[in-house]
Amino acid sequence: MALRNYKPVTAGTRWRIGNAYAEITTNVPEKSLLEALPGTGGRNAQGRRSMRYIGGGNKTMYRKIDFKRNKNNIPATVKSIEYDPNRTAFIALLSYADGEKRYILAPKGIEVGTVIISGESVAPEVGNALLLKNMPLGTIVHNIELQPGKGGSMARSAGTYAQLSAKEEKYAVLKMPSGELRKVLITCMATVGAVSNSDHGLQSMGKAGRNRWKGIRPRNRGVAMNPVDHPMGGGEGRSSGGHPRSRTGKYAKGEKTRSRTKGSNKLIIQRRNGKKL
Repeated sequence: MALRNYKPVTAGTRWRIGNAYAEITTNVPEKSLLEALPGTGGRNAQGRRSMRYIGGGNKTMYRKIDFKRNKNNIPATVKSIEYDPNRTAFIALLSYADGEKRYILAPKGIEVGTVIISGESVAPEVGNALLLKNMPLGTIVHNIELQPGKGGSMARSAGTYAQLSAKEEKYAVLKMPSGELRKVLITCMATVGAVSNSDHGLQSMGKAGRNRWKGIRPRNRGVAMNPVDHPMGGGEGRSSGGHPRSRTGKYAKGEKTRSRTKGSNKLIIQRRNGKKL
């Protein structure tokens, strides 16, 4: 991926570092794979605001992504690499041999014309989806299932990947993007390769208006509020604050949030901080 630095012809472009979109091949999405995506404005089903600082922004259409990769043993050709406004990674449009079209998360290095395939024991090449038990150790994977047939749910954002570290009787041991070591059922599917758009985190918006286009409203600090509005508000001068906490008083830093009785605790070998459960 390539980044683009803008000439400071305006105040908004002075600090902007954008994506050059060198991998993108078209700006016209596949119409049959689109569906409406209404905005929430941070409101829940009762109409009450449950998330602050959300609202406005450009309208977007949702791209239906094939996370299951369950069209087995049918070769597919990559027709285009596209931008998706709903995720940080790029997406690839596949055209299968039987005529069906599907979107998948675009792996890093994939190009138009590449032929990929999914199945239980296909070759472990970039873009192919297969069972973890049929991959060699050290393989880089993304879009990893947690339950067989449910569809990929881990390592899906831009530039992320996990590495297959070991295989046991029922489980494969994966090193996650956070550094966590965890077991996943060896009969789960995963896609070979890392997710595209790895330099996404190096971009700079350049101006507040670009976040407004994304539906992100200005965020106000708790210490700048009054005591009635936030636990960290109030005080004379800059003496306010205290231990960082949420608006409802829950500690924001240092408090453990993972349940001690969570069922998947037994599958985690080592947490991202190096501690064992």
